[in-house]
Amino acid sequence: MIRKPFAMLMSFLLVLLLFPAQSSHAANAPLAKLPGNANPLIDHKLGADPYVLVHNNRVYVYMTGDSYLYNNDGSIRENQYSTIGRINVISSSDLVNWTDHGYIPVAGANNANNGQGIAKWATQSWAPAMAKKTIGGKDKFFLYFANSGGGIGVLTGDSPIGPWSDPLGRALLTHNTPGMAGVTWLFDPAVLVDDDGSAYLYAGGGIPDANNAASVANPKTARVIRLGADMISVVGSAVTIDAPYMFEDSGIHKYNGKYYYSYCINFAGTHPAAYPKGEIGYMVSDSPMGPFTYQGHFLKNPATFFGVGGNNHHAVFQFNNQWYVAYHAQTVSKAFLGDGKGYRSTHINKLTHNANGTIQEVQGNMTGVPQIANLNPYVRVEAETIGWQAGVTTEPSQASGGPIANQNVTNIHNGDWIAVSNVDFGSAGASKFKANVASAGNGNIEVRLDSPTGALVGTLNVSSTGGSQTWKELETNVSNATGVHDLYLVFTGAGNGNLFNLDYWQFTSGSGNNPNPNPAVSRYETETMTIGGPYAGLISSPINGVALYANNDYAAYNQYFAFPTHNFSVRGASNNNNTARVDLVIGGVTAGSFYFTGTQPTVQTLSNVTHATGNQEVKLVVTTDNGTWDAYIDYLEHSQ
Repeated sequence: MIRKPFAMLMSFLLVLLLFPAQSSHAANAPLAKLPGNANPLIDHKLGADPYVLVHNNRVYVYMTGDSYLYNNDGSIRENQYSTIGRINVISSSDLVNWTDHGYIPVAGANNANNGQGIAKWATQSWAPAMAKKTIGGKDKFFLYFANSGGGIGVLTGDSPIGPWSDPLGRALLTHNTPGMAGVTWLFDPAVLVDDDGSAYLYAGGGIPDANNAASVANPKTARVIRLGADMISVVGSAVTIDAPYMFEDSGIHKYNGKYYYSYCINFAGTHPAAYPKGEIGYMVSDSPMGPFTYQGHFLKNPATFFGVGGNNHHAVFQFNNQWYVAYHAQTVSKAFLGDGKGYRSTHINKLTHNANGTIQEVQGNMTGVPQIANLNPYVRVEAETIGWQAGVTTEPSQASGGPIANQNVTNIHNGDWIAVSNVDFGSAGASKFKANVASAGNGNIEVRLDSPTGALVGTLNVSSTGGSQTWKELETNVSNATGVHDLYLVFTGAGNGNLFNLDYWQFTSGSGNNPNPNPAVSRYETETMTIGGPYAGLISSPINGVALYANNDYAAYNQYFAFPTHNFSVRGASNNNNTARVDLVIGGVTAGSFYFTGTQPTVQTLSNVTHATGNQEVKLVVTTDNGTWDAYIDYLEHSQ
């Protein structure tokens, strides 16, 4: 992590450069992710080799845990990679504000991770890959990682953020695995769970002989192998993917029934124009195990976009019916050091498939992608949910009631701040602001709108709570916070030490109710929900929505409920004159059913439905299909 004295010096210099004599306020300047931009995803820590899992309308990003290494004189030296034994995890529901879930202490050999390493046999953890699969009626999560270049391990968990365990006590793939002979670097996994539940693991890289033109052109070091139903075993022998000019970085995604294998093209020798050095190339197949045919390339080396290069590593994913690519670049370390020194940070930009199935060139930039949803301030928001920041870091928290691996914001000094983008205070606005804090001293949280020096709508005085992990919830009044604004929490106080730690924050609406001051009717289009099951898919006729064709097809989203009773309405239709039935399931409990007879869309309502409060999964699911009808669903509304 960034050492505070150096970071404070850099922040001070940036303040002089960016805000020369324009404001008397003490607010410090951001490092690399500037307000208004979505890239890099975070800049209070690093993270490389991103892999993405979409679960319950959230994007989870898993990253190799780059962290700065220091020389004896305190200067930062080149990234060595051989010391990396952690996976960093962040998540977001809107692609701009990211929650820091800390790190997974993967490597456990030689007392790695202070003896807390999970895989006691592993010395490294590089380039994670993530998958989820329903096993025994329950979602299970599988984190694959590279133990340097010598093999692939797997951890299992009951949620995307753990807790994690090592089910094998050894590597899942090694050079002794059938079909893995000849793989120079057995690393950089990617994983695909297909529509029928079968799963496949991709890995490999390296050039057997970089001085031989034929070896450079066809290294034959990429592999795919089928996973067992348990996701922690393999079936049969690995198959070679003859990826031309292969170097590293396996990627896999499925689009329109085709399988796309993508990878980083190598840097050795002389290449034909179709295989540009250090760019992401891709191949297509009708089968997850190939054979694959080379189609082209879609992501240039980061040097093209950001002026500092290095290796190129990516992951393609779909979220809310839009395709994206996550990749890394040395933008944070360049902003901090003036030279990246091999330390990497994750970006996301849109990816587009052409009508013929080819992929357009991606434009990497600091702007990033648009925010896809506003942030609700009337529910608990983890303080480590950050759009932009200046000067702070995060650490594992001892505060109770938080998520798994709960973090808190720390390293807070006068003028530091955190901000979140597009906070919707509603027309009634906010009346109170509360925060869970821990402090051995005194300080303040200034609640400001739209900038670190923007309108001050409230100030929370933070007095000593008795210690840096002794937590207390404090509250203050706020005013003139209505509509949608960027929210800045600006920290002030005297002294050179950490002013206090911050666990979470939350507003109370002007109407006195949470979470939504305007909750009359909330509508959710099914095409924006998470779609699952054997055949569920998007349709544009007779409605723009989702078709549920078979049992266990579903459309789902997450919703915060402050109250235990609501009315639910669904607009839908049957594909014929038979009655289609769609069940409403809230928090895993069936709350009722909607019945649609005929092809003309109608609105059906369930009144006074009682359900659990808090964050709940709301699911529209087919369970009684007999093969004579399909259900077409347009939207769901709920109201009090």
